[in-house]
Amino acid sequence: MPHASLAHRLWARTLGTWLHAKHWPSVCHVCHAWPSQALCSGCVERFAQPVTRCPTCALTLHNNICPQCASTSPFVFDDCIAAVSYQFPWTDCIARFKFQADPGLGRSLADLMRHAPWVEPAIESASRVVAMPLSNARLRERGFNQAFELARHLAPDKADAHTLRRIEQTTHQVGASRDDRLANVRDAFWVDPARLSHVRGQRLVLVDDVMTTGASLNEAARALKAAGAAHVTGLVFAR
Repeated sequence: MPHASLAHRLWARTLGTWLHAKHWPSVCHVCHAWPSQALCSGCVERFAQPVTRCPTCALTLHNNICPQCASTSPFVFDDCIAAVSYQFPWTDCIARFKFQADPGLGRSLADLMRHAPWVEPAIESASRVVAMPLSNARLRERGFNQAFELARHLAPDKADAHTLRRIEQTTHQVGASRDDRLANVRDAFWVDPARLSHVRGQRLVLVDDVMTTGASLNEAARALKAAGAAHVTGLVFAR
């Protein structure tokens, strides 16, 4: 059984390496390759190539013109960065991360975000990386805040889940029109008065998983600006 013995030794060596690094092998969530990172390098290279985006709203640019921000930007945040577009395969990854109780994907998604253009400088220059908050009811329902999972992997020493707060009664944004989304989140966020010093005069990064119309991100940025934030960068995994 020489081949079986060799295979066993190779497997034992590989397993030992993973154990030593405190890293367990997994299946790539996109191509299902095994053993793999949760997002394998081949899929990241294929599906997450940087594209030219509007620096204000992170939409993909065509002919260097953003139709949304061409005249006057509808957003109060100072700039916005997105790692990928909201399309295959990232829609499925986000759904698994967000709705199927798979917070372990957060590390891989955050790593992909960190390597997107302009993300590192934004995080380095910020005093805090603020997670988009969930209401207490939504947090109990889901069991974790997906935005904070991303934030704490992006910047463990700067991640903040307590400064920005959200009212309890807000409607699900999925499937809503832009006007409805704006109405749903109007005045939905505020800064904890005890933490105003963490915001006033500071540069902040505001993190969320997905930006659709930008209504929620914009209203949260408005609350931070009203509390005295000097600069707010929106940072999302998918646009």
